Amino acid sequence: MKPSGFTMWLTGLSSSGKTTLARVVRDQMLAMGYRVEVLDGDEMRKHLCQDLGFSKEDRNENVRRIARIAAKLNREGVTVIVAAISPYRQARDEARSKISTFLEIYVHASLEVCETRDIKGLYREARAGKLLGFTGIHDPYEPPVSPEVVCHTEVETIEESASKILAAALDIRSCGERTE
Repeated sequence: MKPSGFTMWLTGLSSSGKTTLARVVRDQMLAMGYRVEVLDGDEMRKHLCQDLGFSKEDRNENVRRIARIAAKLNREGVTVIVAAISPYRQARDEARSKISTFLEIYVHASLEVCETRDIKGLYREARAGKLLGFTGIHDPYEPPVSPEVVCHTEVETIEESASKILAAALDIRSCGERTE
């Protein structure tokens, strides 16, 4: 019987640090011998979800698709790290209900800090009216109510935040599958 994987779902505003943390935690877990995959929101949109727009319904469908892939990989013994804005609480709760072992990780940085980190210029385009429906500017971001981990990336180093995530992941592994 294959050991079951689990999912760490990193949620937060654009440029809060989700992808960076996902890669650091992935590399640490790979070095420890875990089978790990990162499902990055930007990459998923380029390939699997390119038919979706940015309406609330399309954003929720994006989360559903990512959750289905994560659950499938988990059943194959793969630990999955999702790095996706996932702005709506209801969609994240639905993902949690479909994934047997789910850690919600809130990657928190203020809107102001995220705007200063924005190497793609998305916030600037949104503020200029060239990019409509942008989360945090035109559309809401609903923070998690009770995430398993909160990373305050505007005051923590990448290493500090990654350590918190890794500690929670290793706790899940040592305790077996968590039950809700």
